[in-house]
Formats: sequence, structure tokens, C-alpha cells
Amino acid sequence: MSARTVLHEADVARALTRIAHEILESNRGAENLVLLGIPTRGVTLAHRLAALISEIAQTPVTSGALDVTLFRDDLAKHPTRSPHPTDIPAGGIDGKTVVLVDDVLFSGRSIRAALDALQSIGRPAIVRLAILIDRGHRELPIRPDFIGKNIPSARSERVNVRLLENDGAEGVTIEA
Repeated sequence: MSARTVLHEADVARALTRIAHEILESNRGAENLVLLGIPTRGVTLAHRLAALISEIAQTPVTSGALDVTLFRDDLAKHPTRSPHPTDIPAGGIDGKTVVLVDDVLFSGRSIRAALDALQSIGRPAIVRLAILIDRGHRELPIRPDFIGKNIPSARSERVNVRLLENDGAEGVTIEA
């Protein structure tokens, strides 16, 4: 399979810095902000974004992980998924602005599952969505608030996000 690189390491860093600034602007600061990543790479991105926002705003921003496995609508098709730990920051999510973070937005089904999972944990004041790659092909009416890069792709193509912490390399490729 032939893979073409659409984002290099520096491009990913720029996209995350831009998203961090957009989140701060949208939230009018870092107060009551919680970033929750969807495993696996969404968690890494949430931690990176929280660190960037904390650095820019000079105030701590919490991040965690939100496992959506048991809330997915495709468990019958893919029953071998193993749950990841959900890690909600100590202050919880009630009354907070929660930014869900994921690496690739495709059909929207993972985000729908994340909204269901979030509802089972608490009641945030606002829920936003930050995505590194939006590749289109939505099956549900879900739209990200913060996008690193729109990458039109065919349904048959695969978008691969690689992050240093998870993969030892950084970048985004598309495979035919």
C-alpha cells in the first residue's frame, strides 16, 4: 500500500498550537476548562493541548481520558475492543466546559458514543469538539468546533495519525 504524508511533525505542532489558541478564545480564558481525550491518540492530543493552553494562559488546565468502548453502536461487529481506562480530573466535569479531543473525525459515531459516555459521568455546562483531522464522510450530524486540518479523503482510504508518545514518530498519512 502506498501512503502519502499530508502532515509532518511541524505541521501537527502548528495545528495543535492554533487549536489551543482557538479553545482559549472561544472559552474566554482557561477557567473551568477540562479536556478529555478519546483513546488512544485523542488522549495524547488532549494532554498536549492542555499543556499548550496552560502555557499560553499561565494557568493550569486539566485533561483526562474518556473511554467510549461500551457506548459504541458497532460492538456487535467489533466485539474484540478492549476498554481503556476513563480518567476524569479530580474537579469533575459538572458545570465545566468540556472539550472532547480525538485524532480523526470520520463518521461521527465515536463522538456520539463519547457524548453518551460523558452524560453517564456528569453534566458539563458546554461540550466542544477538537479534532486534529476532519476527513468528512459524516453519518451523524456532528461537527467539530476546532479543526487542525480538513483532509478530504475517499471512504476507501485510511488516515493514519502517528504521535511520538504512541508511535515513536509523528505525522499524518493517507493510505489508498
